[in-house]
Amino acid sequence: MYQAAITGTGVFTPKQTITNAELVEAFNAYADLYNAENAEAIEAGKIAPKPHSSEEFIVKASGIEQRYVMDKSGILDPNIMHPLLRQRSDEEPSLMAEMAVDAAQKALAQAGKTAADVDLVICAASNLERAYPAVAIEIQDLLEIKGFAFDMNVACSSATFGIQAAADMIRSGSIRSALVVNPEICSAHLEWRDRDCHFIFGDVATATLVERAEDASGPCFDIISTRCATDYSNNIRNNNGFLRRSRPDGLADRRDMQFMQNGRKVFKEVLPMVAEHIGNHMADNDVQSSDLKRVWLHQANKSMNDFIGRKVLGREPEPGEQPNILQDYANTSSAGSIIAFAKHSSDLEDGDTGLICSFGAGYSVGSVLVRKRD
Repeated sequence: MYQAAITGTGVFTPKQTITNAELVEAFNAYADLYNAENAEAIEAGKIAPKPHSSEEFIVKASGIEQRYVMDKSGILDPNIMHPLLRQRSDEEPSLMAEMAVDAAQKALAQAGKTAADVDLVICAASNLERAYPAVAIEIQDLLEIKGFAFDMNVACSSATFGIQAAADMIRSGSIRSALVVNPEICSAHLEWRDRDCHFIFGDVATATLVERAEDASGPCFDIISTRCATDYSNNIRNNNGFLRRSRPDGLADRRDMQFMQNGRKVFKEVLPMVAEHIGNHMADNDVQSSDLKRVWLHQANKSMNDFIGRKVLGREPEPGEQPNILQDYANTSSAGSIIAFAKHSSDLEDGDTGLICSFGAGYSVGSVLVRKRD
């Protein structure tokens, strides 16, 4: 049995950002167009008017102040309201692979390793760009990695589930190392025309290099334990499947074809599930709340993170104990907890213990207990 460790992480961040002010201006212009085009039906009571959004509403509901996106022009056009992602030829790298390769190269560089040191690539993301060939195999090819690769989808928990799969294979001895990459083009499955969710998501890609601890060439995080759980629910759903480039004929008004959630039910049902999951995981590994130096949570919204932080630590988290990147990146699905880990872990000292946790549609929850080793 081998010890698995996280030896490197990388984050690809798109160049374009959308502030809350920009988003609200575009959404309200769309709402005005919709209300004008449907004035008679609205006046007759057949349909409801589209209400305006506001910066205050977005911050209060989520804690989000901006988000990174692969294309802002289409999102901010009141007549389009979705990203304009160019259809690439089959001979070109796919968009998700391109993003993932950038993050993977950063993770390898941080660990002091090359593609020759990697045995496995797992592409774990909420929405994959295509059904086949696997995006993971394309990433493997672009990085010139030998071995094997596969895709995985467990919505917002994809990264932690991917880390567990990689760690288990390392523990068993079937591989020495794995890259778990999470290219999340969340802007392409968000319904930007829905006031209740138009502000939630952003785009990003993360990568985590997991290796045998004995192969670490510098500071790393030993993986003490991993745990995953699922419980089926329809309260977060997307019926569309893979990424869209334009609205399919006849589906423009199918609201269920993009991201949907019953936010109140999710809050009520997911938070107890996550808190209990983490508590049991810690107890089974003799980890006390006082042992945790940092908690890197899925960046869903600030209220959810604050609630879980209090439950896990048994008190109000101190500044820095539960870092949020939500205000800058928005919800980036599976990549959120990895961004928080990548940006807020280097200052921990030898022997410090932390917890990475993600949760989302499914319902799903995955947690990874780690310990810093210099």
